[in-house]
This record gives sequence, structure tokens and C-alpha cells, in this order.
Amino acid sequence: MFALWTWSGLGAGRPPRDVGDPETLTLALPVGERRALEPVEVPAAVVTGSELLELSVAELGPSALAWRMLLDDARADVDHHHREAPTTDEARADADDGRPSTGLGSGERPAANARPTPNAGAAANALELPIAAHAVPNAVGTAVVSAERAVRVVRETEAAAAELAGALEATLRPYQVRGVGWLRETVAAYGGAVLADEMGLGKTVQTIGFLQGRAAGPQLVVCPTSLVGNWVHEIARFAPGLTVVSWRGGAVSADPGTVVVTGYPTLRLHGSALTEKHWATVVFDEAQALKNPRTQVSRAARAVPADAKVALTGTPVENHLDELFALLNLTVPRLFAHRTQFRRRFVRPIEEGSADAAARLRDAVEPVLLGRKKIQVAASLPAKIHSDLLCDLTPEQEKAYDTVLAAALDEGFGSGLQRQGRVLAALTHLKQVCNHPGLVTGDLGELSGRSGKLELCTDIVATNLDTGDPTLIFTQYRQTGELLVRHLAEQFGVRAPFFHGGLDADQRAAIVREFQSPDGPPVLILSLRAAGTGLTLTRAADVIHFDRWWNPAVEAQASDRAHRIGQTRTVTVTTLTSATTVEEHIAGMHTRKSALTDLSDAAGIAELARLDDDALVDILRRKREN
Repeated sequence: MFALWTWSGLGAGRPPRDVGDPETLTLALPVGERRALEPVEVPAAVVTGSELLELSVAELGPSALAWRMLLDDARADVDHHHREAPTTDEARADADDGRPSTGLGSGERPAANARPTPNAGAAANALELPIAAHAVPNAVGTAVVSAERAVRVVRETEAAAAELAGALEATLRPYQVRGVGWLRETVAAYGGAVLADEMGLGKTVQTIGFLQGRAAGPQLVVCPTSLVGNWVHEIARFAPGLTVVSWRGGAVSADPGTVVVTGYPTLRLHGSALTEKHWATVVFDEAQALKNPRTQVSRAARAVPADAKVALTGTPVENHLDELFALLNLTVPRLFAHRTQFRRRFVRPIEEGSADAAARLRDAVEPVLLGRKKIQVAASLPAKIHSDLLCDLTPEQEKAYDTVLAAALDEGFGSGLQRQGRVLAALTHLKQVCNHPGLVTGDLGELSGRSGKLELCTDIVATNLDTGDPTLIFTQYRQTGELLVRHLAEQFGVRAPFFHGGLDADQRAAIVREFQSPDGPPVLILSLRAAGTGLTLTRAADVIHFDRWWNPAVEAQASDRAHRIGQTRTVTVTTLTSATTVEEHIAGMHTRKSALTDLSDAAGIAELARLDDDALVDILRRKREN
């Protein structure tokens, strides 16, 4: 990303209008009588590289013109290279890492007066950059990013965009391309990295792009059990050239080009089998699970031998700074080896209110931790981000699912209207099992640990509670909504109102009014049908669809309760689908029929009822081979 701003020589002027996204940046600019470089807050308009190239030359100052010329050169070099070695896809994407003033990532921080060594094309081009074009200070305000590094990052990101266009079955956004490049350079320099982008910015696809480039050796992904199926699905989808294997113990397949995906409980119980192999890369997703270094799973994670270890988390610090040290010690132990020293230098002074210590900590972690917020990459984001997550069934869910289907088969589906009724009953019970097995068995004593979907939803809500982001959760079942209300109260002590069809108009209005207030509840649970239209709930920018409705338009209408006039943030919409179940069939219908307006619940049931018994059972049965 690039920032457009003005400077009168004495202070910041008004940023350009009608272009980019407004943001206030900290830049190192000459101030005072001595014109010394000091950090200054500057209003700016943040644009993508493509937007910069489209601006009129007459509107640009020397720094912007210099970047425009360098960006033109970088893209010309990429085009020339691909004409000599053509790829199947056209190169796309702009340089970006979410630090919008220059498009730079973390890493080298030469002194403000350091001069680049003209020993390469990037260095030669860097000599043409005014210092204002790369005036991004470090956390303590003692240095700025060098011109040479700034140009090198842009050139490497342009080249990575073209490379990834041919290697991945995905169109990466500019900041995601930069994320892949940042992972590569950080791992090369330090042997590990922490990618801490805000939820919804695509840490998974960035990581897959990184794994794609390290296929010469075996690689391992460790994640919550509820996400194993989703990782397997996403790797197969975005990087079909890699071989992906779900591992739950036993012999380990560790051939070059193979990515083994396993859960944290499996790592804890069978970690010794993983330590017998040497891995090119190990990725720890939702790495806050390793925040306590004394636990067995944390010790098992540190014991896995690897050339590179990468931690993914949206919340590197949940409660205290020792959690951050645990992740840094796991991924870059060469830099963060001693907890006592970390506490003495950072934790204790920060707890005592030292702003200098906080700045020193940011400066220390900046080379190895990249955490971007949606607002920082807003110019690259659409108004809504859709994230479809596959959730694994627990063993209890698998047993309950098979039992419900067997009972339906024993009863038979009949014919005519009776057939539609019986198909609807079977489908309802199967979908309720996907939500939580207790909804069908009647055992609703202990809720946690029994539903993969509930565990994943809990993780998302936990992250949003930590970041202070209100959340909407939609479900089509009254009983599921009541279960969610109880679960959130037990897990987090949160009172989550439930907006459903059994409320009168005054009760509904009171819930909406309370939620929209600045100090409203952090979570609101809603019936998909009762709350699908007419409401404005723009205090939330995170939407979860706990179960799947036949008609994608109904889900979209519900999501638009948050994505309405008055919403100033990008809305993240997450759908939870139970892998291997009939919910995957519903998700497939969404893909095939999203353009249809008459895909009601009745229409979906009728379509299934028209199938013969063998075809119907094939859709309803769990797909164990997945």
C-alpha cells in the first residue's frame, strides 16, 4: 500500500480527497528549528499500487512520483520475465503488507541517515527515493526504513504476486501477497515467524502460499481438532500440487511435498512419532493454545524438529505478556530464549506503566511478528469478507449422526407427501446433530467438548471478546439458540440476548436498542428467519452462521443486518459447515444455485424427496473417505 499526504514544511496539510481510504499514520518528518526527524502524526489517503499508477502525474509530489516510476519499473520487469517464461495465469496484485505508508514489512531498520549501497538494481533505484518516500519510523522513533529495503520489498512483492498467481488456485489480495513474502524473508532470516493478522484477513491462505514454496521437504500443520478438516480441505483446494494427509496417530507420512495436518490433542498424545521426523516447516494455527509453556502440548510443540516454525494467531496476547513470550520462544528461540530476561526488560516495566518499555517491546518483536488490522488494509478489502469453515464432527457426533440416519432408514421414507415429511424430519435431526449431539439425544448436561462446530464458534467468539468486536450469531433452530445462550454464559460469563420469533415487538425492539448502544452486550444470537430482514445491527462487524439454510439469499439477508448504511468497517461473515455431512451438500447447493431466488426450505426438501432411496441416502450418509 502507498500513503498520499502533504507537508508544508512546518506541518501536515490536508490529504488528497476522493481517492483511497483515510488513515492517520506516524511518519518521521523534519520538525522544529533544527529540522530534525521526529515521529509525527500525519493524515493520509491510503491507496493500492494500481490506484497510484492511475493518478494524474500533475497531482503528485516528488516522493509519489518516485514510487510511481519504481512501481512501473518493477511491473515491467515482472512482465518481461513472464514473457520469457510464461505462466498459465496473468500476474496480479500490488505490493502490500498493511503498513500503508510505504508497503514495507518488518525487518531491517537502518538508521535514518544510513545510505544504501548501490550494489543491485534495487539499490540503484533506491538512490532516487527522497527520504520522505520511506519515512516510516521504528517503534522507538530512532530509525526509519532504508530506501534500499523499501524498493527491495516492492520488487520482491511484485515478483511474488506473479509467482503465486501460477502456483495457487486462489487470487490473493495485495496484503496477502506481501504476507507470503514477509513469511519467506522472516523465516529465512530468523528461522520462524508469528503471523498475527486480525481474524478474517486470510492467515490460512497466506500460510498455504508459504507452504507451497517449501514443498522440497515434509511439512506439518497443527491446529485445533475442529479445524483439521478445514485445513485439509483448504490445502487441497488452493494448492493441489501438495499432498495433504490428516493424521490421528500411527505411522507418519513424511515425504517431500506432503503436508501432514493434525490436532493439538494428537500432538500431545502422539508427539513422539512426530519428533522422529525432521520437518521443513511446522505451522501452529490458533497458537494461543500454546500460551502456557508448561503444558504437555506446549512441550510437545517445542520438541518437534523443524527448519522453520510459524505461529498463527489473531490474539498473540490474551491476558498477559508471558503468553507472547511463549509464542516467540517457540518460533524464534534464538532471539527470545530467556523468560527471566524478557520479564525484566519488558513485562515488569510495562506493568508499572512504562511507555518506553512498551515501545522497546514493539521494536523487539517487529522483525518477527506481523499483525495487521482490517482498517490498515481497508483499501484492499471488499465491503464483506466471506469465510467458509469446515468443522470436524466429534466421535459422539459421528455416532449420533449414524444412529439418526439408521433409524430413518429403518422407518423408511415412504412416498408422496409422507416422503417429504419424513425427509424433513431426518434432515432436521441430522442438522441438529451437527450443531450439538445433545439436541437429539437429550443429554444437555455438559456442553463443551462434544461438538466440533460449537468449539470452533467458541474460539471465534473468544477472539472477538479479546479484541472488543461485537458478534452476531445466526441459527435456524430455537433450541440451538438457547443452547448458545447458556454455553456463552458458562464459558465467558457473557449475557447474550436471543432475538427469536417468540418475542413480541416491544421485546425485539428493546434487544436491538440495547445491542446498538455503545456499551451493549458483546454477542447477540438471532433466529435466521425472525431477524433476517429489517434490522440494523451495525455495531457488529462479525457475523457467524452457526448452521446452513437452503437458500443462500436468506443467509445473505441476515448478514446484511451488519452490512448496512452506517457500517464503517469491513464485515466478516463466517459460515460453519460440518464436514462429511449433509451440510456439505447444502453448501454445494449454495455454490450451484446462489443465483436462484426460489430456493426455499420447502424447495430444498422437495428436491431431496424426488431422489430415490439410494441417491437420498448417499447424500445424507457421512462421507467417511473425506
